[in-house]
Amino acid sequence: MADAPDQASTSKRVDGRLVPAVLVTWSAALAGGFLGAAWSWTLAGVLAVLGVALTVLGRRRRPAGARARTVPATLALACVLGASVAVHCAVTAGGREEGPLVEAVAGGDGVVIKVLVTGTPVAVLTPGRSSGTRWSVPANLIELTSGGTVVRGNADLVVVGGEGWQGVLPGQSVRTTGTLKEVRQGQSQAALLAASSPPVITASDVDIRGSAASQRQSFVTAAKWLPPDAAGLLPGMVTGDTSALPESLDADMKTTGMTHLTAVSGANCSLVLGAFILLARCLKLPRPVAAAFAAAGLAAFVVLVGPDASVLRAAVMGIVGLAALVGGLRGRSLTFLCLASLLLLLVDPAMAANVGFLLSVLATLGIVLLARRLTSWIPAIVPRWLAAGVAVPLSAQLVCGPVIVALQPQFTPYALIANVVAGPLVAPVTILGTIAVPLTTVLPWLAVVVIAIAGTCAGAVAGVARLLAHLPGAALPWAEGPVGIVSMAICSMVTAWFVWAALHPAGVMNHVLSLHGAIVVLLERVAPPRHGRLEASKETSGRNHLWLLPKTPGPKVSRRTPSAGGMRHRPP
Repeated sequence: MADAPDQASTSKRVDGRLVPAVLVTWSAALAGGFLGAAWSWTLAGVLAVLGVALTVLGRRRRPAGARARTVPATLALACVLGASVAVHCAVTAGGREEGPLVEAVAGGDGVVIKVLVTGTPVAVLTPGRSSGTRWSVPANLIELTSGGTVVRGNADLVVVGGEGWQGVLPGQSVRTTGTLKEVRQGQSQAALLAASSPPVITASDVDIRGSAASQRQSFVTAAKWLPPDAAGLLPGMVTGDTSALPESLDADMKTTGMTHLTAVSGANCSLVLGAFILLARCLKLPRPVAAAFAAAGLAAFVVLVGPDASVLRAAVMGIVGLAALVGGLRGRSLTFLCLASLLLLLVDPAMAANVGFLLSVLATLGIVLLARRLTSWIPAIVPRWLAAGVAVPLSAQLVCGPVIVALQPQFTPYALIANVVAGPLVAPVTILGTIAVPLTTVLPWLAVVVIAIAGTCAGAVAGVARLLAHLPGAALPWAEGPVGIVSMAICSMVTAWFVWAALHPAGVMNHVLSLHGAIVVLLERVAPPRHGRLEASKETSGRNHLWLLPKTPGPKVSRRTPSAGGMRHRPP
Protein backbone atom coordinates (compact mmCIF):
# COMPACT_ATOMS: atom_id res chain seq x y z
CA MET A 1 0.00 0.00 0.00
CA ALA A 2 2.95 2.31 0.49
CA ASP A 3 3.73 2.28 -3.23
CA ALA A 4 0.25 3.44 -4.24
CA PRO A 5 0.77 7.17 -3.47
CA ASP A 6 4.16 7.12 -5.21
CA GLN A 7 2.61 5.56 -8.32
CA ALA A 8 -0.23 8.08 -8.28
CA SER A 9 2.17 11.01 -7.90
CA THR A 10 4.34 9.64 -10.71
CA SER A 11 1.28 9.32 -12.94
CA LYS A 12 0.32 12.93 -12.23
CA ARG A 13 3.83 14.14 -13.06
CA VAL A 14 3.82 12.22 -16.33
CA ASP A 15 0.38 13.58 -17.22
CA GLY A 16 1.55 17.07 -16.29
CA ARG A 17 4.33 16.79 -18.85
CA LEU A 18 2.35 15.11 -21.61
CA VAL A 19 -0.74 17.32 -21.58
CA PRO A 20 1.18 20.51 -22.56
CA ALA A 21 3.08 18.44 -25.12
CA VAL A 22 -0.17 17.31 -26.71
CA LEU A 23 -1.53 20.87 -26.82
CA VAL A 24 1.62 22.34 -28.38
CA THR A 25 1.98 19.47 -30.84
CA TRP A 26 -1.65 19.72 -31.88
CA SER A 27 -1.36 23.49 -32.35
CA ALA A 28 1.81 23.08 -34.42
CA ALA A 29 0.13 20.45 -36.59
CA LEU A 30 -2.85 22.73 -37.20
CA ALA A 31 -0.64 25.70 -38.02
CA GLY A 32 1.62 23.64 -40.27
CA GLY A 33 -1.35 22.22 -42.14
CA PHE A 34 -2.72 25.66 -43.03
CA LEU A 35 0.63 27.41 -43.58
CA GLY A 36 2.95 26.94 -46.51
CA ALA A 37 6.31 25.22 -46.52
CA ALA A 38 8.29 28.39 -45.74
CA TRP A 39 6.19 29.32 -42.71
CA SER A 40 6.22 25.72 -41.48
CA TRP A 41 10.02 25.69 -41.58
CA THR A 42 10.04 29.00 -39.69
CA LEU A 43 7.70 27.60 -37.07
CA ALA A 44 9.88 24.51 -36.69
CA GLY A 45 12.97 26.68 -36.20
CA VAL A 46 11.31 28.88 -33.59
CA LEU A 47 10.07 25.90 -31.60
CA ALA A 48 13.48 24.19 -31.80
CA VAL A 49 15.25 27.29 -30.50
CA LEU A 50 12.77 27.62 -27.67
CA GLY A 51 13.23 23.97 -26.78
CA VAL A 52 17.02 24.31 -26.62
CA ALA A 53 16.78 27.51 -24.58
CA LEU A 54 14.40 25.94 -22.07
CA THR A 55 16.63 22.88 -21.77
CA VAL A 56 19.67 25.04 -20.99
CA LEU A 57 17.63 27.11 -18.53
CA GLY A 58 16.46 23.99 -16.73
CA ARG A 59 20.02 22.70 -16.35
CA ARG A 60 21.41 25.98 -15.03
CA ARG A 61 18.73 26.46 -12.39
CA ARG A 62 19.23 24.19 -9.41
CA PRO A 63 16.54 25.11 -6.90
CA ALA A 64 15.82 23.10 -3.81
CA GLY A 65 12.47 21.83 -5.07
CA ALA A 66 11.97 19.65 -8.14
CA ARG A 67 8.96 21.62 -9.34
CA ALA A 68 11.09 24.49 -10.67
CA ARG A 69 13.06 22.04 -12.81
CA THR A 70 9.89 20.36 -14.08
CA VAL A 71 8.40 23.44 -15.73
CA PRO A 72 11.29 24.15 -18.17
CA ALA A 73 11.62 20.43 -18.96
CA THR A 74 7.90 20.16 -19.70
CA LEU A 75 7.90 23.17 -22.00
CA ALA A 76 11.11 21.98 -23.69
CA LEU A 77 9.54 18.59 -24.44
CA ALA A 78 6.44 20.28 -25.87
CA CYS A 79 8.56 22.56 -28.10
CA VAL A 80 10.67 19.67 -29.42
CA LEU A 81 7.60 17.61 -30.34
CA GLY A 82 5.94 20.65 -31.90
CA ALA A 83 9.07 21.31 -33.97
CA SER A 84 9.06 17.70 -35.20
CA VAL A 85 5.45 18.01 -36.34
CA ALA A 86 6.18 21.35 -38.01
CA VAL A 87 9.06 19.76 -39.95
CA HIS A 88 6.72 17.01 -41.14
CA CYS A 89 4.18 19.62 -42.25
CA ALA A 90 6.90 21.60 -44.05
CA VAL A 91 8.07 18.55 -46.01
CA THR A 92 4.48 17.67 -46.95
CA ALA A 93 3.70 21.25 -47.99
CA GLY A 94 6.90 21.40 -50.04
CA GLY A 95 5.91 18.29 -51.95
CA ARG A 96 2.49 19.78 -52.59
CA GLU A 97 3.87 23.13 -53.76
CA GLU A 98 6.69 21.75 -55.92
CA GLY A 99 5.43 18.28 -56.88
CA PRO A 100 4.66 16.87 -60.32
CA LEU A 101 0.99 17.91 -60.17
CA VAL A 102 1.54 21.65 -59.62
CA GLU A 103 1.35 22.72 -63.28
CA ALA A 104 -1.61 20.46 -64.05
CA VAL A 105 -3.53 21.82 -61.06
CA ALA A 106 -2.73 25.42 -62.00
CA GLY A 107 -3.71 24.89 -65.64
CA GLY A 108 -7.11 23.39 -64.87
CA ASP A 109 -7.13 21.43 -68.13
CA GLY A 110 -8.34 17.89 -68.64
CA VAL A 111 -5.81 15.14 -68.02
CA VAL A 112 -5.38 11.46 -68.72
CA ILE A 113 -3.97 9.90 -65.61
CA LYS A 114 -2.84 6.51 -64.41
CA VAL A 115 -2.92 5.91 -60.66
CA LEU A 116 -2.37 3.14 -58.16
CA VAL A 117 -5.29 2.64 -55.81
CA THR A 118 -4.06 2.74 -52.21
CA GLY A 119 -7.32 2.67 -50.23
CA THR A 120 -10.92 1.58 -50.29
CA PRO A 121 -13.74 3.65 -51.84
CA VAL A 122 -15.86 5.73 -49.48
CA ALA A 123 -19.25 7.23 -50.37
CA VAL A 124 -19.21 11.04 -50.19
CA LEU A 125 -21.80 13.78 -50.49
CA THR A 126 -21.10 16.16 -53.33
CA PRO A 127 -22.81 19.60 -53.28
CA GLY A 128 -24.88 20.38 -56.34
CA ARG A 129 -25.67 16.76 -57.23
CA SER A 130 -29.19 15.59 -56.57
CA SER A 131 -28.76 12.02 -57.78
CA GLY A 132 -26.04 9.44 -57.99
CA THR A 133 -23.43 8.49 -55.43
CA ARG A 134 -19.90 9.83 -55.63
CA TRP A 135 -16.97 7.81 -54.33
CA SER A 136 -13.71 9.02 -52.84
CA VAL A 137 -10.69 6.80 -53.49
CA PRO A 138 -7.13 7.47 -52.23
CA ALA A 139 -4.50 6.83 -54.89
CA ASN A 140 -0.89 7.46 -55.86
CA LEU A 141 0.28 8.97 -59.15
CA ILE A 142 1.93 6.72 -61.74
CA GLU A 143 1.69 8.72 -64.96
CA LEU A 144 0.01 11.93 -66.08
CA THR A 145 -0.62 13.21 -69.59
CA SER A 146 -1.63 16.86 -69.96
CA GLY A 147 -1.32 19.00 -73.07
CA GLY A 148 0.88 16.45 -74.83
CA THR A 149 3.29 16.32 -71.89
CA VAL A 150 3.83 13.13 -69.94
CA VAL A 151 4.70 13.53 -66.27
CA ARG A 152 5.83 10.76 -63.94
CA GLY A 153 6.42 11.05 -60.24
CA ASN A 154 5.25 10.21 -56.78
CA ALA A 155 2.32 12.15 -55.36
CA ASP A 156 -0.71 11.29 -53.27
CA LEU A 157 -4.11 12.37 -54.52
CA VAL A 158 -7.80 11.74 -53.97
CA VAL A 159 -9.99 10.55 -56.83
CA VAL A 160 -13.68 11.47 -56.68
CA GLY A 161 -15.72 9.59 -59.26
CA GLY A 162 -19.16 8.21 -59.94
CA GLU A 163 -20.33 4.90 -61.31
CA GLY A 164 -17.64 2.22 -61.39
CA TRP A 165 -15.35 3.62 -58.71
CA GLN A 166 -17.06 1.74 -55.89
CA GLY A 167 -15.57 -1.53 -57.14
CA VAL A 168 -11.87 -0.68 -57.31
CA LEU A 169 -9.54 -2.46 -54.89
CA PRO A 170 -6.25 -1.40 -53.28
CA GLY A 171 -3.31 -2.51 -55.39
CA GLN A 172 -5.05 -2.06 -58.73
CA SER A 173 -3.61 0.26 -61.39
CA VAL A 174 -6.36 2.19 -63.19
CA ARG A 175 -6.51 4.75 -65.99
CA THR A 176 -9.10 7.50 -66.15
CA THR A 177 -9.68 11.07 -67.25
CA GLY A 178 -10.66 14.15 -65.32
CA THR A 179 -9.60 17.51 -63.97
CA LEU A 180 -7.12 18.16 -61.18
CA LYS A 181 -8.14 20.62 -58.46
CA GLU A 182 -6.59 22.00 -55.32
CA VAL A 183 -7.36 20.29 -52.03
CA ARG A 184 -8.66 22.06 -48.95
CA GLN A 185 -6.24 23.55 -46.49
CA GLY A 186 -5.04 21.01 -43.97
CA GLN A 187 -5.17 17.99 -46.27
CA SER A 188 -1.97 16.08 -46.92
CA GLN A 189 -2.79 15.07 -50.52
CA ALA A 190 -1.25 16.98 -53.42
CA ALA A 191 -4.45 17.33 -55.48
CA LEU A 192 -8.01 16.16 -56.02
CA LEU A 193 -8.95 14.46 -59.27
CA ALA A 194 -12.56 14.95 -60.38
CA ALA A 195 -12.89 11.85 -62.57
CA SER A 196 -15.03 12.26 -65.66
CA SER A 197 -14.96 8.61 -66.75
CA PRO A 198 -15.14 5.19 -65.08
CA PRO A 199 -11.86 3.51 -64.14
CA VAL A 200 -10.13 1.20 -66.60
CA ILE A 201 -8.09 -1.43 -64.81
CA THR A 202 -4.64 -1.84 -66.42
CA ALA A 203 -3.06 -4.07 -63.78
CA SER A 204 -4.62 -5.98 -60.90
CA ASP A 205 -1.83 -6.72 -58.47
CA VAL A 206 -4.19 -6.84 -55.51
CA ASP A 207 -2.34 -6.82 -52.20
CA ILE A 208 -3.55 -7.85 -48.77
CA ARG A 209 -5.60 -4.66 -48.50
CA GLY A 210 -7.36 -5.51 -51.73
CA SER A 211 -8.09 -9.00 -50.47
CA ALA A 212 -9.55 -7.53 -47.29
CA ALA A 213 -11.70 -5.16 -49.35
CA SER A 214 -12.96 -8.06 -51.41
CA GLN A 215 -13.73 -9.92 -48.19
CA ARG A 216 -15.76 -6.96 -46.93
CA GLN A 217 -17.77 -6.89 -50.13
CA SER A 218 -18.46 -10.61 -49.78
CA PHE A 219 -19.72 -9.95 -46.25
CA VAL A 220 -22.12 -7.28 -47.52
CA THR A 221 -23.42 -9.73 -50.12
CA ALA A 222 -23.80 -12.53 -47.56
CA ALA A 223 -25.94 -10.29 -45.32
CA LYS A 224 -28.40 -9.21 -48.03
CA TRP A 225 -30.95 -11.85 -47.03
CA LEU A 226 -31.54 -10.01 -43.75
CA PRO A 227 -34.23 -7.29 -43.45
CA PRO A 228 -33.13 -4.02 -45.10
CA ASP A 229 -32.24 -2.21 -41.89
CA ALA A 230 -30.22 -5.12 -40.47
CA ALA A 231 -28.58 -5.87 -43.84
CA GLY A 232 -27.37 -2.29 -44.16
CA LEU A 233 -26.41 -1.66 -40.52
CA LEU A 234 -24.55 -4.93 -39.83
CA PRO A 235 -21.65 -4.29 -42.27
CA GLY A 236 -21.47 -0.69 -41.04
CA MET A 237 -21.12 -1.71 -37.40
CA VAL A 238 -18.58 -4.45 -38.17
CA THR A 239 -16.39 -3.12 -41.00
CA GLY A 240 -17.57 0.46 -41.46
CA ASP A 241 -19.10 -0.29 -44.89
CA THR A 242 -22.28 1.81 -45.14
CA SER A 243 -22.89 1.29 -48.86
CA ALA A 244 -26.06 -0.76 -48.16
CA LEU A 245 -27.34 1.43 -45.31
CA PRO A 246 -30.81 2.87 -46.11
CA GLU A 247 -30.83 6.66 -46.28
CA SER A 248 -33.80 6.91 -43.94
CA LEU A 249 -32.03 4.81 -41.28
CA ASP A 250 -28.90 6.91 -41.69
CA ALA A 251 -30.96 10.05 -41.06
CA ASP A 252 -32.63 8.52 -38.00
CA MET A 253 -29.26 7.52 -36.53
CA LYS A 254 -27.99 11.07 -37.00
CA THR A 255 -31.09 12.38 -35.25
CA THR A 256 -30.56 10.10 -32.25
CA GLY A 257 -26.77 10.59 -32.04
CA MET A 258 -25.90 7.01 -33.03
CA THR A 259 -23.83 7.63 -36.17
CA HIS A 260 -20.64 6.60 -34.36
CA LEU A 261 -21.93 3.03 -34.41
CA THR A 262 -21.65 2.90 -38.22
CA ALA A 263 -17.92 3.65 -38.17
CA VAL A 264 -15.12 1.48 -36.84
CA SER A 265 -13.88 3.31 -33.75
CA GLY A 266 -12.09 2.70 -30.50
CA ALA A 267 -15.03 0.75 -29.12
CA ASN A 268 -14.74 -1.86 -31.88
CA CYS A 269 -11.00 -2.22 -31.46
CA SER A 270 -11.37 -2.46 -27.69
CA LEU A 271 -13.96 -5.21 -28.01
CA VAL A 272 -11.85 -7.17 -30.47
CA LEU A 273 -8.72 -6.71 -28.37
CA GLY A 274 -10.59 -7.74 -25.23
CA ALA A 275 -11.92 -10.85 -26.96
CA PHE A 276 -8.42 -11.94 -27.98
CA ILE A 277 -7.09 -11.28 -24.47
CA LEU A 278 -9.92 -13.33 -22.99
CA LEU A 279 -9.19 -16.14 -25.42
CA ALA A 280 -5.51 -16.02 -24.51
CA ARG A 281 -6.39 -16.27 -20.81
CA CYS A 282 -8.64 -19.25 -21.50
CA LEU A 283 -5.71 -20.91 -23.26
CA LYS A 284 -3.51 -20.03 -20.22
CA LEU A 285 -0.87 -18.38 -22.36
CA PRO A 286 1.98 -16.50 -20.65
CA ARG A 287 1.61 -12.73 -20.50
CA PRO A 288 4.12 -11.90 -23.33
CA VAL A 289 2.66 -14.60 -25.57
CA ALA A 290 -0.87 -13.42 -24.80
CA ALA A 291 0.12 -9.85 -25.61
CA ALA A 292 1.62 -10.90 -28.95
CA PHE A 293 -1.48 -12.99 -29.72
CA ALA A 294 -3.82 -10.08 -28.94
CA ALA A 295 -1.70 -7.62 -30.93
CA ALA A 296 -1.70 -9.97 -33.95
CA GLY A 297 -5.48 -10.32 -33.71
CA LEU A 298 -5.93 -6.56 -33.53
CA ALA A 299 -3.61 -6.08 -36.54
CA ALA A 300 -5.65 -8.59 -38.53
CA PHE A 301 -8.84 -6.73 -37.60
CA VAL A 302 -7.31 -3.42 -38.75
CA VAL A 303 -6.34 -4.93 -42.09
CA LEU A 304 -9.78 -6.46 -42.43
CA VAL A 305 -11.73 -3.24 -41.92
CA GLY A 306 -9.18 -1.05 -43.73
CA PRO A 307 -6.42 1.08 -42.18
CA ASP A 308 -8.11 4.46 -42.41
CA ALA A 309 -7.57 7.28 -39.92
CA SER A 310 -10.26 6.29 -37.43
CA VAL A 311 -9.20 2.65 -37.34
CA LEU A 312 -5.53 3.51 -36.98
CA ARG A 313 -6.07 5.85 -34.06
CA ALA A 314 -8.29 3.29 -32.35
CA ALA A 315 -5.68 0.58 -32.91
CA VAL A 316 -2.92 2.78 -31.51
CA MET A 317 -4.98 3.35 -28.38
CA GLY A 318 -5.39 -0.40 -28.02
CA ILE A 319 -1.69 -1.10 -28.52
CA VAL A 320 -0.64 1.53 -25.97
CA GLY A 321 -3.08 0.10 -23.43
CA LEU A 322 -1.83 -3.40 -24.16
CA ALA A 323 1.78 -2.33 -23.61
CA ALA A 324 0.80 -0.80 -20.27
CA LEU A 325 -1.00 -4.00 -19.29
CA VAL A 326 2.06 -6.11 -20.13
CA GLY A 327 4.30 -3.74 -18.18
CA GLY A 328 2.07 -3.88 -15.13
CA LEU A 329 0.96 -0.22 -15.32
CA ARG A 330 -2.65 0.47 -14.45
CA GLY A 331 -4.74 3.49 -13.63
CA ARG A 332 -2.92 5.76 -16.09
CA SER A 333 -5.52 6.14 -18.80
CA LEU A 334 -4.81 9.83 -19.31
CA THR A 335 -1.14 9.02 -19.91
CA PHE A 336 -2.11 6.41 -22.52
CA LEU A 337 -4.42 8.89 -24.24
CA CYS A 338 -1.67 11.51 -24.40
CA LEU A 339 0.86 9.01 -25.76
CA ALA A 340 -1.55 7.77 -28.42
CA SER A 341 -2.44 11.32 -29.49
CA LEU A 342 1.22 12.33 -29.73
CA LEU A 343 2.11 9.23 -31.73
CA LEU A 344 -0.73 9.76 -34.21
CA LEU A 345 0.07 13.45 -34.66
CA LEU A 346 3.74 12.70 -35.26
CA VAL A 347 2.90 10.04 -37.86
CA ASP A 348 0.16 12.03 -39.61
CA PRO A 349 -0.12 15.73 -38.67
CA ALA A 350 -3.15 16.07 -40.94
CA MET A 351 -5.19 14.35 -38.22
CA ALA A 352 -5.07 17.59 -36.24
CA ALA A 353 -7.67 19.06 -38.62
CA ASN A 354 -9.78 15.88 -38.63
CA VAL A 355 -13.03 16.36 -36.72
CA GLY A 356 -13.34 12.62 -36.19
CA PHE A 357 -9.96 12.54 -34.48
CA LEU A 358 -10.95 15.46 -32.25
CA LEU A 359 -14.22 13.79 -31.25
CA SER A 360 -12.43 10.50 -30.60
CA VAL A 361 -9.90 12.16 -28.29
CA LEU A 362 -12.59 14.19 -26.50
CA ALA A 363 -14.84 11.16 -26.02
CA THR A 364 -11.95 9.15 -24.58
CA LEU A 365 -10.98 12.10 -22.38
CA GLY A 366 -14.53 12.34 -21.05
CA ILE A 367 -14.61 8.64 -20.27
CA VAL A 368 -11.20 8.81 -18.56
CA LEU A 369 -12.06 11.83 -16.40
CA LEU A 370 -15.78 11.41 -15.71
CA ALA A 371 -16.97 7.84 -16.27
CA ARG A 372 -15.62 6.33 -13.05
CA ARG A 373 -16.79 9.31 -11.01
CA LEU A 374 -20.29 9.20 -12.50
CA THR A 375 -20.44 5.47 -11.86
CA SER A 376 -19.55 6.02 -8.20
CA TRP A 377 -22.40 8.54 -7.88
CA ILE A 378 -25.00 5.95 -8.81
CA PRO A 379 -26.38 4.08 -5.74
CA ALA A 380 -24.93 0.66 -4.99
CA ILE A 381 -28.35 -0.96 -5.43
CA VAL A 382 -27.98 -0.43 -9.20
CA PRO A 383 -25.86 -3.16 -10.88
CA ARG A 384 -22.40 -1.93 -11.77
CA TRP A 385 -22.69 -2.97 -15.41
CA LEU A 386 -25.84 -0.87 -15.74
CA ALA A 387 -24.24 2.05 -13.92
CA ALA A 388 -21.23 1.91 -16.24
CA GLY A 389 -23.54 1.57 -19.25
CA VAL A 390 -25.13 4.90 -18.32
CA ALA A 391 -21.98 6.69 -17.13
CA VAL A 392 -19.78 5.95 -20.17
CA PRO A 393 -22.03 7.44 -22.91
CA LEU A 394 -23.06 10.31 -20.63
CA SER A 395 -19.45 11.29 -19.91
CA ALA A 396 -18.54 11.12 -23.60
CA GLN A 397 -21.59 13.15 -24.59
CA LEU A 398 -20.93 15.86 -22.00
CA VAL A 399 -17.43 16.50 -23.34
CA CYS A 400 -18.23 16.12 -27.06
CA GLY A 401 -21.44 18.18 -26.95
CA PRO A 402 -19.89 21.62 -27.69
CA VAL A 403 -18.03 20.26 -30.73
CA ILE A 404 -21.08 18.41 -32.04
CA VAL A 405 -23.32 21.50 -31.93
CA ALA A 406 -20.56 23.43 -33.72
CA LEU A 407 -20.82 20.95 -36.59
CA GLN A 408 -24.58 20.45 -36.48
CA PRO A 409 -26.50 23.07 -34.49
CA GLN A 410 -29.21 20.88 -33.03
CA PHE A 411 -29.89 19.22 -29.70
CA THR A 412 -30.73 15.51 -29.51
CA PRO A 413 -32.43 14.89 -26.15
CA TYR A 414 -32.78 11.14 -26.76
CA ALA A 415 -29.10 10.52 -27.59
CA LEU A 416 -28.22 9.25 -24.12
CA ILE A 417 -31.23 6.91 -23.97
CA ALA A 418 -30.49 5.56 -27.45
CA ASN A 419 -26.84 4.82 -26.67
CA VAL A 420 -27.63 3.26 -23.30
CA VAL A 421 -30.24 0.94 -24.81
CA ALA A 422 -28.08 0.05 -27.83
CA GLY A 423 -24.87 -0.36 -25.79
CA PRO A 424 -25.36 -4.03 -24.78
CA LEU A 425 -26.06 -4.91 -28.43
CA VAL A 426 -22.82 -3.50 -29.79
CA ALA A 427 -20.57 -6.24 -28.38
CA PRO A 428 -22.36 -9.24 -29.98
CA VAL A 429 -22.68 -7.40 -33.29
CA THR A 430 -18.97 -6.52 -33.37
CA ILE A 431 -17.56 -9.84 -32.16
CA LEU A 432 -19.94 -12.17 -34.01
CA GLY A 433 -19.82 -10.02 -37.14
CA THR A 434 -16.03 -10.05 -37.16
CA ILE A 435 -16.09 -13.85 -36.85
CA ALA A 436 -18.60 -14.08 -39.70
CA VAL A 437 -16.46 -12.10 -42.18
CA PRO A 438 -13.88 -14.85 -42.86
CA LEU A 439 -16.52 -17.56 -42.48
CA THR A 440 -18.37 -16.22 -45.53
CA THR A 441 -15.54 -17.63 -47.64
CA VAL A 442 -14.36 -20.62 -45.59
CA LEU A 443 -17.63 -22.01 -44.16
CA PRO A 444 -20.60 -20.23 -45.78
CA TRP A 445 -23.20 -22.47 -44.07
CA LEU A 446 -21.82 -21.60 -40.62
CA ALA A 447 -21.57 -17.94 -41.54
CA VAL A 448 -25.34 -17.88 -42.11
CA VAL A 449 -25.97 -18.83 -38.48
CA VAL A 450 -23.53 -16.26 -37.11
CA ILE A 451 -24.88 -13.54 -39.44
CA ALA A 452 -28.42 -14.36 -38.30
CA ILE A 453 -27.53 -13.76 -34.62
CA ALA A 454 -25.48 -10.64 -35.29
CA GLY A 455 -28.10 -9.35 -37.74
CA THR A 456 -30.84 -9.73 -35.14
CA CYS A 457 -28.88 -7.54 -32.72
CA ALA A 458 -28.16 -5.03 -35.49
CA GLY A 459 -31.85 -4.95 -36.35
CA ALA A 460 -32.64 -4.19 -32.71
CA VAL A 461 -30.19 -1.25 -32.81
CA ALA A 462 -31.90 0.01 -35.96
CA GLY A 463 -35.28 -0.35 -34.25
CA VAL A 464 -34.11 1.81 -31.35
CA ALA A 465 -32.98 4.50 -33.80
CA ARG A 466 -36.25 4.33 -35.72
CA LEU A 467 -38.39 4.54 -32.58
CA LEU A 468 -36.61 7.42 -30.86
CA ALA A 469 -36.07 9.45 -34.03
CA HIS A 470 -39.83 9.80 -34.55
CA LEU A 471 -40.70 10.84 -31.01
CA PRO A 472 -41.72 14.47 -30.41
CA GLY A 473 -38.75 16.78 -29.91
CA ALA A 474 -36.19 14.30 -31.24
CA ALA A 475 -34.19 17.07 -32.93
CA LEU A 476 -34.40 20.53 -31.40
CA PRO A 477 -32.74 23.61 -32.95
CA TRP A 478 -29.70 25.07 -31.23
CA ALA A 479 -27.80 28.33 -31.51
CA GLU A 480 -25.00 28.48 -34.07
CA GLY A 481 -21.44 29.71 -33.73
CA PRO A 482 -19.66 30.64 -30.50
CA VAL A 483 -22.97 31.25 -28.72
CA GLY A 484 -24.06 27.69 -29.33
CA ILE A 485 -20.69 26.26 -28.29
CA VAL A 486 -20.55 28.23 -25.04
CA SER A 487 -24.20 27.52 -24.20
CA MET A 488 -23.71 23.79 -24.78
CA ALA A 489 -20.60 23.80 -22.58
CA ILE A 490 -22.61 25.49 -19.82
CA CYS A 491 -25.44 23.02 -20.38
CA SER A 492 -22.99 20.12 -20.00
CA MET A 493 -21.68 21.47 -16.70
CA VAL A 494 -25.20 22.11 -15.40
CA THR A 495 -26.25 18.61 -16.45
CA ALA A 496 -23.35 17.07 -14.53
CA TRP A 497 -24.33 19.12 -11.46
CA PHE A 498 -27.98 18.08 -11.69
CA VAL A 499 -26.98 14.42 -11.98
CA TRP A 500 -24.90 14.74 -8.83
CA ALA A 501 -27.65 16.65 -7.02
CA ALA A 502 -30.31 14.09 -7.96
CA LEU A 503 -28.16 11.22 -6.70
CA HIS A 504 -26.93 13.00 -3.55
CA PRO A 505 -29.88 14.78 -1.87
CA ALA A 506 -28.20 14.62 1.55
CA GLY A 507 -25.08 16.20 0.13
CA VAL A 508 -27.15 18.96 -1.47
CA MET A 509 -28.80 19.66 1.89
CA ASN A 510 -25.41 19.82 3.63
CA HIS A 511 -24.14 22.27 1.04
CA VAL A 512 -27.28 24.39 1.42
CA LEU A 513 -26.89 24.50 5.20
CA SER A 514 -23.22 25.33 4.88
CA LEU A 515 -24.05 28.13 2.45
CA HIS A 516 -26.70 29.45 4.82
CA GLY A 517 -24.24 29.48 7.71
CA ALA A 518 -21.65 31.26 5.60
CA ILE A 519 -24.19 33.91 4.60
CA VAL A 520 -25.21 34.47 8.23
CA VAL A 521 -21.58 34.90 9.31
CA LEU A 522 -20.96 37.27 6.40
CA LEU A 523 -23.98 39.40 7.29
CA GLU A 524 -22.92 39.58 10.93
CA ARG A 525 -19.48 40.79 9.89
CA VAL A 526 -20.72 43.31 7.35
CA ALA A 527 -23.63 44.73 9.43
CA PRO A 528 -23.37 43.57 13.08
CA PRO A 529 -26.59 43.95 15.14
CA ARG A 530 -26.77 46.87 17.62
CA HIS A 531 -28.06 44.84 20.61
CA GLY A 532 -26.42 41.57 19.78
CA ARG A 533 -28.52 38.50 19.14
CA LEU A 534 -32.28 38.51 19.55
CA GLU A 535 -32.96 36.84 22.94
CA ALA A 536 -35.79 36.60 25.47
CA SER A 537 -35.79 39.51 27.97
CA LYS A 538 -37.99 40.36 30.98
CA GLU A 539 -37.06 44.03 31.08
CA THR A 540 -39.65 46.56 29.88
CA SER A 541 -39.00 49.46 27.56
CA GLY A 542 -41.03 51.94 29.64
CA ARG A 543 -43.92 52.15 27.23
CA ASN A 544 -47.59 51.79 28.12
CA HIS A 545 -48.53 48.16 27.72
CA LEU A 546 -52.18 48.59 28.73
CA TRP A 547 -53.21 48.19 25.12
CA LEU A 548 -52.11 44.63 25.36
CA LEU A 549 -54.56 43.88 28.21
CA PRO A 550 -57.94 42.40 27.43
CA LYS A 551 -60.82 44.84 27.14
CA THR A 552 -63.29 45.37 30.01
CA PRO A 553 -66.58 43.60 29.34
CA GLY A 554 -69.70 45.78 29.03
CA PRO A 555 -72.06 47.38 26.55
CA LYS A 556 -70.42 48.84 23.53
CA VAL A 557 -70.77 52.56 22.92
CA SER A 558 -71.69 53.38 19.40
CA ARG A 559 -69.65 55.95 17.70
CA ARG A 560 -70.98 57.74 14.71
CA THR A 561 -69.05 59.87 12.31
CA PRO A 562 -70.99 63.00 11.38
CA SER A 563 -71.58 63.63 7.74
CA ALA A 564 -70.23 66.73 6.08
CA GLY A 565 -72.18 69.78 7.27
CA GLY A 566 -74.29 67.69 9.67
CA MET A 567 -74.61 67.83 13.48
CA ARG A 568 -72.92 65.46 15.88
CA HIS A 569 -75.47 63.27 17.64
CA ARG A 570 -74.64 62.90 21.28
CA PRO A 571 -76.17 60.33 23.53
CA PRO A 572 -78.44 61.70 26.27
